[in-house]
Amino acid sequence: MGFFERYLTLWVALCIVVGTLLGHQWPSVFIRLGSIEWAQVNLPVAVLIWVMIVPMLMKVDFGALRQIGQHWRGIGVTLFINWAVKPFSMALLGWFFLRHVFAPWLPAEQVDSYVAGLILLAAAPCTAMVFVWSNLCRGDAAFTLSQVALNDAIMVVAFAPLVALLLGISSIIVPWATLAISVGLYIVVPVIIATCLRAWVMRNGGQARLDRWLARLGPLSLTALLLMLVLLFGFQGRQIMAQPLVIAMLAIPILIQVYFNSGLAYLLNRRLGVAHCVAGPSALIGASNFFELAVATAVSVFGVHSGAALATVVGVLVEVPVMLSVVHMVNRSRGWYDRRSVG
Repeated sequence: MGFFERYLTLWVALCIVVGTLLGHQWPSVFIRLGSIEWAQVNLPVAVLIWVMIVPMLMKVDFGALRQIGQHWRGIGVTLFINWAVKPFSMALLGWFFLRHVFAPWLPAEQVDSYVAGLILLAAAPCTAMVFVWSNLCRGDAAFTLSQVALNDAIMVVAFAPLVALLLGISSIIVPWATLAISVGLYIVVPVIIATCLRAWVMRNGGQARLDRWLARLGPLSLTALLLMLVLLFGFQGRQIMAQPLVIAMLAIPILIQVYFNSGLAYLLNRRLGVAHCVAGPSALIGASNFFELAVATAVSVFGVHSGAALATVVGVLVEVPVMLSVVHMVNRSRGWYDRRSVG
């Protein structure tokens, strides 16, 4: 891994602190930035997300979908967790904790928005950071690539209907037009741009040139991620400083969801005799969230200062350290896993 990736937790923590302090000290600056919109889409956030996502999506070879048959058990487990368990378990956890357990301590007018943010966070599986997590647990690169390609293809058609279903179940009005714009801007457009760029580079220099491009664009992508964190936590700076208890309460269902889904995916893979190099990334993909898309959609649908945006930002807050802890557990348990796995 490069310098940025090696110390990613530190950079994320620094950006969270800096963004929160800047947002608290100079809220008017972030209010102006938050007002730069088109069709309810915040343009500064959109630009940073495109810069961040496109280089990461360039790693995805949709031709890898042909390899699905090689790892059908691991892919089946991950798809089951991503699309049949995680979104619904998060909706249930949000309903249980935010509408009941923590309801007396939460602002009543924001509860629906908080639940919506948690649903957006869980409704899309991670595509970008998965490559980092898979590398850290020595995962099978072919499996990770094919799983990410498949999830991206599914997200194009499934994200908006799934979110709409869960928001409807939670009695939250679905702004279909804004949701459709978000899917187009943050899934369809980046996938098209990344696929076209990848194809052009491969035609004009092959894998070696693509590797050079990715090496150059990698730091740019992570820089955009860090700048976006500063911006997002700046938008929420005053809320975070004024409501630390709310942040802690929003983090609890997110933490439970990550550990529950990663553990379930890991155990199912072990029961099915899947090799550890597939089970590791399967558990990580099953648990992690495409928080870039969740944040962008929350900002587009509910606004930069909404409870939904705050909930997705809390997801960013816990994503990196929690996923690193999952990586640690996957690596430490390899001996136990292999005693039952038959490969």
